[in-house]
Amino acid sequence: MMVKTTYLQMFAHPQRVVPPPREGLVVVHAKKPTVAYYRFLYDAVGRDYDWTSRRKLSDAELAVLLHDPRLEVHVLMVDGVPAGFAELDRRIESEIELVQYGLTPEFIGQGLGRFFLQWTIDKAWSYRPKRFWLHTCTKDHPAALPNYLKAGFAVYKEGLHEEDK
Repeated sequence: MMVKTTYLQMFAHPQRVVPPPREGLVVVHAKKPTVAYYRFLYDAVGRDYDWTSRRKLSDAELAVLLHDPRLEVHVLMVDGVPAGFAELDRRIESEIELVQYGLTPEFIGQGLGRFFLQWTIDKAWSYRPKRFWLHTCTKDHPAALPNYLKAGFAVYKEGLHEEDK
């Protein structure tokens, strides 16, 4: 199966306001999350899109990443229930990568993604990076790329590769 990966970036904070689509929303910074909790979030969000990068890591390798203060996990909570998460990687000076981002299937289609993406963008730019970037692929949710473009990201590279199955 051929997979197209699209790399996107932004160099300035887009001054856009996205109001919360409902009450009962809070974003929690999961500081030093347990490996089990992270794997729960990762699987709940990425299962339908065949996310594998973090599954390939041992618990010890993943724990090292999760305990690095420059790697942040932010969880969107809806009425106390985890609805999605964003993982920001600040380990490279002057740039931030949005490594993981998404919602659990139960919360897609409610306007939460647009709101949470803007919250994530605002959080990333609060650190004043020179560049904020991410990548997505054709295996991700079909709305992912259009949402990133609407949020102010611009494509800087695309590539095709054969996916092993």
